Amino acid sequence: MAATPQDPVVAPRRKVSRHRGEGQWAVGHFTPLNGNEQFKKDDDGLNVRTRIETIYSKRGFDSIDPNDLRGRMRWWGLYTQRKPGIDGGKTAILEPEELDDKFFMLRVRIDGGRLTTEQLRVIGEISQEFARGTADLTDRQNVQYHWIRIEDVPEIWDRLEAVGLSTTEACGDTPRVILGSPVAGIAEDEIIDGTPAVEEIQRRIIGNKDFSNLPRKFKSAISGSPLLDVAHEINDIAFVGVNHPEHGPGFDLWVGGGLSTNPKIGQRLGAWVPLDEVADVYEGVISIFRDYGYRRLRNRARLKFLVADWGVEKFRQVLENEYLERKLVDGPAPDQPVARWRDHVGVHRQQDGRYYVGFAPRVGRIDGATLTKIAELAEAHGSGRVRTTVEQKMIVLDVEQERIDSLVEGLEALDLTARPSSFRRGTMACTGIEYCKLAIVETKARGASLIDELERRIPEFDEPITININGCPNACARIQVADIGLKGQLVLNDAGEQVEGFQVHLGGALGLEAGFGRKVRGLKVTSDELPDYIERVLKRFQAEREDGERFAVWAARASEEALS
Repeated sequence: MAATPQDPVVAPRRKVSRHRGEGQWAVGHFTPLNGNEQFKKDDDGLNVRTRIETIYSKRGFDSIDPNDLRGRMRWWGLYTQRKPGIDGGKTAILEPEELDDKFFMLRVRIDGGRLTTEQLRVIGEISQEFARGTADLTDRQNVQYHWIRIEDVPEIWDRLEAVGLSTTEACGDTPRVILGSPVAGIAEDEIIDGTPAVEEIQRRIIGNKDFSNLPRKFKSAISGSPLLDVAHEINDIAFVGVNHPEHGPGFDLWVGGGLSTNPKIGQRLGAWVPLDEVADVYEGVISIFRDYGYRRLRNRARLKFLVADWGVEKFRQVLENEYLERKLVDGPAPDQPVARWRDHVGVHRQQDGRYYVGFAPRVGRIDGATLTKIAELAEAHGSGRVRTTVEQKMIVLDVEQERIDSLVEGLEALDLTARPSSFRRGTMACTGIEYCKLAIVETKARGASLIDELERRIPEFDEPITININGCPNACARIQVADIGLKGQLVLNDAGEQVEGFQVHLGGALGLEAGFGRKVRGLKVTSDELPDYIERVLKRFQAEREDGERFAVWAARASEEALS
């Protein structure tokens, strides 16, 4: 029947979709949009320390609130570790409480990698007394314990803090450890010493509740070394030493780097920052992340996504106009590093005429007793200072020339060589399935045995080569930027059985033409086949390379057959 004025035509109701926004505080999206944002809104992660000291350490593991256990305790460097005996096929299937052991990984933050021998000794003693001897060196200059009981955490904190160390914000949605050149203020070729900036950022930012609720982790790096020795390209913020033609030594500002499952190389803002303004600029950038960072989806909550969406021009404009309230000085890019290795391994002369000695544990795996012996060895050779690096290495500073040989021999006796093979020097591994709840395959023992096999099979190989082994896709061991990056997963062997193995990335790099490795279609290798595969690829590289050609350059042009 036709419509009349008494019977108006009613249009079909359309579903109205509203964009929910990205959870950016600065544009009014304060409502928690996922479970992590809710528990952070309910209580600041820093507040959990009181409950650990007064309740959980006294009543035991079963008394811990789940939001503290799998959330806020990370603000104090604590993660539950993987329950033994759970294979990699169950990693993504089991609920968190099924994966949780009643022991913790505890991360000690070591900003700039700076340690006194007294601090190193305390780290070693804690390892032996409370962590079953564990004390892994990470590729972010930290030390990680395992097998920590919640009952022992307050005592561990007391001992660390008595010598000036901390686990504050070593994990969680916080400003993590500030990477720094391990030879800051030491190396003869240094452009500028970033140590005062690291210290000022620590004073202002770490433990400050204005910055303890970020969308996700915030990774930082500051180095004035021409070696570009802090992997600045893959940090949320990085200050890289440069010489400005008019203003002299300072830092080039980078933002938005990061790896994991969606890797991005950091971008230059084109700004030169003097040393005494680094902390101000850092505070401005971390404030942008806090206020404009995406909080709706965890997998888009890193600064790299905001930088990618805004672009560097808008990012710099917001930083200058809304946070610094002044313009930054335009500046030059850093020079390409001349040296192929950036880890400071070996014997090197210091500014003051003494020497520093860098040495290589196996894939960062070390123990508390050895750390204590390193402290004693350093002191016996006149040194009171050691450093950790972003390559899972260590350095003893301030050694007189006549004591170098004796120190090197002492390190060798501890299986810590200052003259490592390319394989020992260039192989890194993440924690892996032994302790990590995200891992799918074993990494540390695999890396150590791989070093031995390659040294035996190709003893003449002396080219710089990086082999990075990761137990899952999250890239803690920086697989995408290694010459040979190995991403742990379950693969089929020749018998059709599902076994531990790796997807292979080839030709990644940092420093020299930074970029991500190439994946060859269908190329997956079982753990048992790994030595055969790497031997085969490296021998092809030796046979096909042009004069002076790096592995990464060869891998980019090589045929798939040569890389298979």
